[in-house]
Amino acid sequence: MMNMQNMMKQAQKLQKQMEKKQEELAATTFTGKSAQDLVVVEFSGDKKLTNINFAEAVVDPEDVETLQDMTTQAINDALSQIDAATQKTMGAFTNKLPF
Repeated sequence: MMNMQNMMKQAQKLQKQMEKKQEELAATTFTGKSAQDLVVVEFSGDKKLTNINFAEAVVDPEDVETLQDMTTQAINDALSQIDAATQKTMGAFTNKLPF
């Protein structure tokens, strides 16, 4: 069985690695798109919206609902990508925990 001091050292090492991966993830840009790429959004890995683009074809004052739906779709697409990347990146650390 691993002694307590070695477990603490390993846990501290994993914590530093996790922090580095979290920083890398936060610096990553995730792009979410609606159908036909009419709405494109960009998020940082820490879920901050950094950019949003609307194609002229989707900007119709008579049909605001479609623009809203496509914006929601693009945002949810990007957030799902961030969640998947976070799970993949950070989930790898749970297998390395010494306890």
